[in-house]
Order: sequence, then structure tokens, then C-alpha cells
Amino acid sequence: MDSNAQRVLDLPFPPDFVWGAATASYQIEGAVHEDGRGESIWDRFCRIPGKVRNGDNGDIACDHYHRYKDDVALMQTLGLRGYRFSIAWPRILPKGRGPINPKGLDFYDRLVDELLKKDIQPYATLYHWDLPQKLEDRGGWPHRDTVDAYVEYVECVVRRLGDRVRHWITQNEPWVASWIGYGWGVHAPGRTGEKSALAAAHHLLLAHGRAVPVIRRDCPEARVGITLNLSPAHPASASTEDLAAARTSDGKSNRWFLDPIFRGAYPADAAESLAPYLPAIQANDLRTISAPIDFLGVNYYNRHIVRATPQTGHPVIVRPESGSFTNMGWEVYPDAFYELLIRLQREYAPPQLFVTENGAAYDDVRIHDGRILDPERQDYLEQHLIACSRAIRDGVPLAGYFVWSLLDNFEWHHGYQKRFGLVYVDYPTQERVPKSSFDWYRRFIQRQVSERQRRQQIP
Repeated sequence: MDSNAQRVLDLPFPPDFVWGAATASYQIEGAVHEDGRGESIWDRFCRIPGKVRNGDNGDIACDHYHRYKDDVALMQTLGLRGYRFSIAWPRILPKGRGPINPKGLDFYDRLVDELLKKDIQPYATLYHWDLPQKLEDRGGWPHRDTVDAYVEYVECVVRRLGDRVRHWITQNEPWVASWIGYGWGVHAPGRTGEKSALAAAHHLLLAHGRAVPVIRRDCPEARVGITLNLSPAHPASASTEDLAAARTSDGKSNRWFLDPIFRGAYPADAAESLAPYLPAIQANDLRTISAPIDFLGVNYYNRHIVRATPQTGHPVIVRPESGSFTNMGWEVYPDAFYELLIRLQREYAPPQLFVTENGAAYDDVRIHDGRILDPERQDYLEQHLIACSRAIRDGVPLAGYFVWSLLDNFEWHHGYQKRFGLVYVDYPTQERVPKSSFDWYRRFIQRQVSERQRRQQIP
């Protein structure tokens, strides 16, 4: 073992730090036509020619719906203390509202019980992009009524699982759901336009704020948060134009979601530039959105290098001229991760932070003996865990780290081409093969646990 790898194994983390991994319902569950599940926007979107690579879809995915016990056994082998998963709204309310589907709730009952039996704490995400298609047909997230439907769905789930699930994440990456799904049309439901994106973003945030007191009412011991995807915006040069462009980019992506949650207002500079596209905001909306939360979930993958376009000054994200990159084309730059965690603590002071996603896609190939060696992923994780440890040392209340992802899975419009998992999935056979990064993470967690026990024994 080289000295850097040993140094990473010995990184100091708090004794109650949560080591976890994450997945999402549409990406792994499959069984889209079973046990009363309704159609989601991703089921419909995947049928549109040219929208998803190779015409892939989540009909089977990792077949987790049938293989969840085997997958939880892998989590136990890995040594996870927490597992972040999402609940499929169309399994619970097939039409988005109305009659509850008991078999949908039964599945998550079984999953939660299996996790707890293995001493793994469930971290449940209530919305990870699989909106029921019936609600999209009635307007989707740009329509305010979808907020009411979401709150009804949350009530159904929390009343059933709240006696065992203590950590709830209301929304996953509302920037992606709004802009990539409703602004640019790259994700489901495939709509385009600034007005629809901003209306969706506002209603996703409003749904979060409406859900917080409902979860606390029905699960008094709950800890409630939201997960945002955040990327520091670095100017491509020191020019006045690039500095302004980086500020604009930060306002429309990071601050547009952080400010209303923690400050009860949209950032003034971004709101001014987006004024022609803003939806109707009612009197108490921002007060509702800023309901106090117990933690902020952070999904971090890369920074953004921003340049001003010569004609308009509008920000564009450019690829760095050098560096290391994942198979997604994303730069590996862990210093920006540390910078982000420090900034969140300094500017927004969340009571607690969880890294709810962090990971990398690489070209994973089985060698002649069946193994998958992925040293690049191990190196990526090592570098980002060093950034986490530095942030904790410098006062950031970071309480857990969830690798994205436990399993290779359906990677949205990329189909099955991109592999993020610690576990390789052979899709034709559904065989699970732990990669070398799985073994490394298992050893890392074991080292952290044994060091915690050693410290507890010191008089």
C-alpha cells in the first residue's frame, strides 16, 4: 500500500460519521409494470425516439424490486451505516393523486425492514424525478397544483414508514429537475423554455417547504432536509467580463436554491435578470420555502469554469484545457469540493451537512478472471474524502458521506453507457460483481470503525 493510500485510510472523521451509498428508484428498481405502479414521466420520455441513448429505459434496470435482499446483503458486506434511496411516487399513487396503491408501500416496508435488520439506517428521498405522468398531463411542476399533490403523497409515505425512517430528503436536485427537464428538454418530461423551468423550480422549492412541517407532524423524531447539486463557478480568466459571468452563473444555479431555503428570498441580481420569466409568487411562498431544516444534502461532482460570451456577456461553461476527467467529461477537482463545503458553512450555516452524492463514472471492464479493477474511481473517492476531512477540521458540520452509486444503473439520458457503481451490474444476467473500489471502500469503513472503537477504549 502506498503512503497516500495509507494516509487516506487514517483520515480522522467524527465517531458518529455516517458512511453510506446512494441510489434512486427509477435508476435501479425496474418492475415498472408490476404491482399497480403507475406510469412516470421517465417511462414516457424513454419512448421518445432519440431522447435516451440506444433507446434504453428503466423497465428492468437493476431489477432491485425483486433483488433488494441481495443488494442489502451487499451493503452489509460493504459495512454501510446508511443507505440513501428514493421512493417512486407512481408506486404509491399511480395517478399522482387519489387511491393509494398498498403494494407500492409494501415494497418500501420490506426494504426498510431489511435495512434495519442489517443495522443500516434508511435515508429516504421523497422525490428523485419520477413524477407520475398523470400529473405531468395536468401541467407538471410548472403548475401549482402539483405542490398539493406532492404533499398528499408525502403524507401517505411518512405515515407508513415514519415509525422506522428517521432521515427524510424532500427533493433531489431541483435545479436538474427544473432546468434540464423543463428548461432544456434533455431530461423528462422534455419540455423547454425559461418560464416553465423557473415555474418548476419555484414549485419544487415550495413543495419542499410545504412538506417539512408535514413530515415533522407525522414523524416527530424526523430529521428533514433537501439535497441540492452545487458546483462552484470559477471565472475562466481575471477579466471583468468573466468575473461577472461567473457571478451570474452562481446566482442562477447555486444561489437560486440556497438563498430561498436559508434566507427566504431569491438572489436579487439573478431575480432581476430573470424577471421576464418568473412565475407568480404568492405572499407566503418564500416564508414557506425557508422552513427551518435539520440538514442540507450536497451532491458534488465538479466545478464550473465560466466564460463570458463576447457578444452578450452571457455565461457559458467551458472545459479546462488540462486536468483529469471522468467518463462524463467532468473535471476531477476536489479543491472545489472543499471550497464549496467551507462556503456553505460560512454563508448559510446549515445545522448539519451530508454529502448525499459524490462519485465518478469510468469505463469499467471485466478482465479475464471476471474482476473489475477501477483504480481511477478509488483515487477519485480518496481525493474527495481528503477534502471532506479538511472541511470537518475547519469547522464544517459534515455528518455523513454517501457514494454515488452503490450499483451501476440507468443513467438518465445516457442510458446504460455510464457506470458510477461500486458494484458492476451485468445487465443481461443481472449478476452483481463488486469492483476493486468496493473492496477499498469496505476496508476504509472497517478502518474507521476499528479506529473509533480503539479511541473509545482509551482511558
